[in-house]
Amino acid sequence: MEILDYAFMQRALLAAVLVGVTAPAIGIYLVQRRQAIMGDGIGHVAMTGVALGFLLNTSPVWMATLVAVAGSVGMELIRSRGRTSGDVALALLFYGGMAGGVMIINLAPGGSTANLSTYLFGSITTVAPEDVVAICLLAAFVIAITLGLRRQLFAVCQDEEFARVTGLPVRLLNLLLAVTAALTVTVAMRIVGLLLVSAMMVIPVAAAQRVTRGFAATLAIAMGIGVTVSLTGTVTTYYMDAPSGAAIVLLAIAVFLAFAAVTAPLARGRARRAAAGEGEGEACARETAGERPAADDVKV
Repeated sequence: MEILDYAFMQRALLAAVLVGVTAPAIGIYLVQRRQAIMGDGIGHVAMTGVALGFLLNTSPVWMATLVAVAGSVGMELIRSRGRTSGDVALALLFYGGMAGGVMIINLAPGGSTANLSTYLFGSITTVAPEDVVAICLLAAFVIAITLGLRRQLFAVCQDEEFARVTGLPVRLLNLLLAVTAALTVTVAMRIVGLLLVSAMMVIPVAAAQRVTRGFAATLAIAMGIGVTVSLTGTVTTYYMDAPSGAAIVLLAIAVFLAFAAVTAPLARGRARRAAAGEGEGEACARETAGERPAADDVKV
C-alpha cells in the first residue's frame, strides 16, 4: 500500500492502534464509576504540560505526562477526602489547565496558541520517532494495569465499600486508576487530541454496552471498536487532510449510532416480554390467593 511507504504514516498508524486499545481499556472503568468526563479534565491539565514543554525546550509529551499525572492525583485526593465534590475538582482541572496552558505558551520564545493546535485536535504528520517511543512505553504501562488488575479495579469501581471490606487497597487502586487515565490522555493526544481524547474513552465502551453486558465481552468489543475507528480515521485523515481527532471521534459516534439503531428494537422487545411476564405472574398470584383476576389480566 502506498500509504505505508511514508514513515510518518507508519508512526501514525502504530500510534492509532495503541490509542484504540488503551483509551477504551481505561474508559470502561471511568464509565463504571460515572466519571466519563474525567478524561476531559485531565486533557485540559495536560495543556499546561505541553506549554511547559515549549517554554523549557523539552519534550511536550513527557512534560504533559508529568503535569497530567500530578493533576489526576490531586483530583483523586480531593475527591476521596470529601473536601469538595468531584464535579468541582473537575472544573478546577478544566479551567486551570486551559488558562495555564494558554498563558505559558505565550511566555515561551516564539510561542503562540497556534503551537497548541496539533495537541488539541491531533495531527498525524507531527508524530515524531521520539513520540512513538514515549507512546509505546506509556501504552504498555496502561495495558498492563488495566488488564492485569482488572478484577481489583472492577471491584473498586463497582462498590468501594465492598472492596474495602474484602481487604483491597482502595485508595491505592483509585490513585492508580487516576494515574493510568492521565497516561492514556498523553498516549492519545498526538492522534486524537487533548480536547477529544475523552470521547475515545467513552464512546467505544458505550457502543459495546449496546450489544453486551458482561465486563470481559464489553472490554474486548470496545477495544475492537477503538482500534477500528482509530485506524480508519487516521487513513481518512491522510486522504482528506483533516484533523485526525475529529475524524476518529465522528467515526466512533457513527458506530455507536449504528449499534443503537440495531439493538433498540431488540431492547424494546425484551422490555415488552418482561412486562408481559410480570403481568401474568401477578395474575397467577391473585388466582392462587383466591382472588378473581381483573379484566385487564384476562387474555382472550
